[in-house]
Amino acid sequence: MSLKFKDLLGLEHLDKKNLQEILNFVKTFKGLFKKSDKASVLRGKTVVTLFYEPSTRTRTSFEIAAKRLSADVINISVNSSSIVKGESLIDTGKTLEAMGADYIIIRHVSAGTPDILAKNLGISIINAGDGFHEHPTQGLLDLYTIYERKKRIEGLKVLLIGDILHSRVAKSNIWALTKMGAEVLVSGPSTLIPRSIENLDVKVYYNLDEAVREADVLNVLRVQFERQQENLFPSIREYVSLYQLTKEKLAMAKSEVLIMHPGPMNRGIEITSEVADTPNAAINEQIVNGIAVRMAVLYLLGAVKRGNASSN
Repeated sequence: MSLKFKDLLGLEHLDKKNLQEILNFVKTFKGLFKKSDKASVLRGKTVVTLFYEPSTRTRTSFEIAAKRLSADVINISVNSSSIVKGESLIDTGKTLEAMGADYIIIRHVSAGTPDILAKNLGISIINAGDGFHEHPTQGLLDLYTIYERKKRIEGLKVLLIGDILHSRVAKSNIWALTKMGAEVLVSGPSTLIPRSIENLDVKVYYNLDEAVREADVLNVLRVQFERQQENLFPSIREYVSLYQLTKEKLAMAKSEVLIMHPGPMNRGIEITSEVADTPNAAINEQIVNGIAVRMAVLYLLGAVKRGNASSN
């Protein structure tokens, strides 16, 4: 096993070999999950989910993944914890570590928060989304979904549509896809495209029709109204008219184009129901793959710690 890190903080610093190794394990754990089997590899271990932002699918996915590996899972509600009394992030982490937690899965509004915990704790930290920075397990499950459906990553053109500026999913996708040899395209309103994104070897299209014709994969991002500090497009009606993925726009695409969405979907805004439910869409499969990815990540980080312990 080539993985040497105890934490998963982002995909920016993983190399192609790391990513491919994770994908290989995902296939195994997906088979285990679909057969409704459990593995005992994390029996006796404790996984804590610490979410400072609302989440349903990511938190539940991690919980199911951990339980399928026989771990004990504790979900901490920030609103009813000592955090609201002013306890610092590091003190919260050290308290959980002292109580025997082996993993902390954290989602936070501020970029870099998981890194702070990782530098101050000896247990594994997994980033479940930090501000506008990264969402590494979403990036991995998107990568695996493409790999599973298309049988390859290298040489594909993957189009990310919509709110690139506020999307941590977009950042993780860009890092993973480019390292695996895909060409990444982005399309959205100019106010929702980061100015320096071309430095990440990404091609920008402001005309969605043109971009759709080029792409092998369409990954539609949610418009993140809750993270926007100002009105970055005139109206929802204008956004819908220019950047919603519709049946008419899909007709311009390649016949075997793959459609994805990280969820939750704003049906009728960034994507229509008839497109979301087309056979070309792998949106439900992404959910299943998310559990398999998180099983693989928990297992691999645990294996690193077991290896370190045996070498001491």
